Amino acid sequence: MKLLKVEKLKKDYLESIGFSWHTDSDGSDYISDELVCVNSNEANAYYEAANELYDMFIAAAQNVIDNDRFDELAIPFNLRDIIKISWENEVHWHLYGRFDFAGGIDGKPIKLLEFNADTPTMLFESAILQWALLKQNNMDERSQFNNIYEALMDNFKRLITLNDDPSSFEEYYQGWKILFSSIANNQEEILTTKLLEHIAKEAGFHTHFAYVDEVEFNENEGIFKDGQNYEYWFKLIPWEDIAIEEGELAALLTQIMKNQKAIILNPAYTLLFQSKGIMKILWELYPNHPLLLETKDKPLSGKSYVKKPIFGREGANISIIKNDEVICENQGPYQNNFIYQEFIELNEYNKEYYQAGVFFAYEGCGLGFRKGSMILDNTSKFVGHIIEE
Repeated sequence: MKLLKVEKLKKDYLESIGFSWHTDSDGSDYISDELVCVNSNEANAYYEAANELYDMFIAAAQNVIDNDRFDELAIPFNLRDIIKISWENEVHWHLYGRFDFAGGIDGKPIKLLEFNADTPTMLFESAILQWALLKQNNMDERSQFNNIYEALMDNFKRLITLNDDPSSFEEYYQGWKILFSSIANNQEEILTTKLLEHIAKEAGFHTHFAYVDEVEFNENEGIFKDGQNYEYWFKLIPWEDIAIEEGELAALLTQIMKNQKAIILNPAYTLLFQSKGIMKILWELYPNHPLLLETKDKPLSGKSYVKKPIFGREGANISIIKNDEVICENQGPYQNNFIYQEFIELNEYNKEYYQAGVFFAYEGCGLGFRKGSMILDNTSKFVGHIIEE
């Protein structure tokens, strides 16, 4: 790996744009002062991998629905109807997600680790801050695989046009409104949601932001804030959390969708993509595919593997097993079903590990990296990139 040292972004600048979680609890900077150097072929390979995998995820999700394999993905029973409704009607458009990859640099093959399809964060860093790092250091801001902002704007327009070409948005748009919501006590999720709201507004939508506990839900009338009805609701709240912790809301949203009173972003079917159980389905459908790692619902025989909770975040409850011994593990709150995925080492430099994240909004649209220990967790750092030949 080649890394390029740069002047870091000043904290007063980060504060001025609302990026408040720039410093970790140990006093270290969250945004790295280095860039991962990739060449144009490597950047294009990440782009192509995201596009190919998305088509594979669609086929895997269809297999789950057709064969009623929801249990294998640990999909809560009270979301299965809403998943089927959102899957069957094209108006339920997938806005964005993020693929996490090992490899892709120095000749190492790209391997899918998971797809954060429902509530992906790292958006502000990838879309805005790594671009700002190049600009501040007098580099060409175009020397990145990073058109996340523009891709999201086009994909918001596709909520209306539902086709390849978003330029007909104004022809079809009839003043529809999007309400954006997050929980109230997480600054990262608030800023991510407000960035998406800003992009939607720039795309041409009428928008508003409200914390989820301020939103009103009526199964016969739709979704409201201060008496105003919203045709679209974006929520940066995981579907599985709604199912488990807010069962009444899950039932309300199902009825609202059945009555065609609102469209929810990201759609409920993205929970199929988000569940790591789908990695087992992918391996069944595409055995030995070069982008995949062998994944089963039981420990792998004769090879090192990673034990992951089907629904988990920030590296919690993950274990790495080599020769039947746990060599690394993180504790956490996720004690649900697990999958067992072939172990592959992340890109490594000076005993730090780098994981690529590729955002997807209709197509692959941007690359960023996280670095940390062998299991990346909430202490990992964000690292931008630059394309150099």
